[in-house]
Amino acid sequence: VQLQASGGGLVQPGDSLSVSCAASGRISRLALMGWFRQAPGKQRDLVARINLAGSTDYADSVKGRFTISRDNAKNTVHLQMNSLKPEDTAVYYCNLAQQGYEYWGQGTLVTVSS
Repeated sequence: VQLQASGGGLVQPGDSLSVSCAASGRISRLALMGWFRQAPGKQRDLVARINLAGSTDYADSVKGRFTISRDNAKNTVHLQMNSLKPEDTAVYYCNLAQQGYEYWGQGTLVTVSS
């Protein structure tokens, strides 16, 4: 399984940005896909994840601002980030979990700064 992330960049507070991830390889329909992030000096934390049925889970800090979506036919996951804050600055990692294994993308940097 390989995960290829795209998107990210530098934005100002209050702006919107999106990141996407395409999974390739042997992907189970039951795979859980999502995004984690890691700010400098901090641990990697869950941002959002989504299952096959479209059920979602969000970190409290992003609820109401971020939206995760998934295209099961294309094995892609998309994270729309609105009303970005400086504290959202981090490297964002795509994640796929299936059959007891976890896979990670290469990470994409999101910087929110004025």
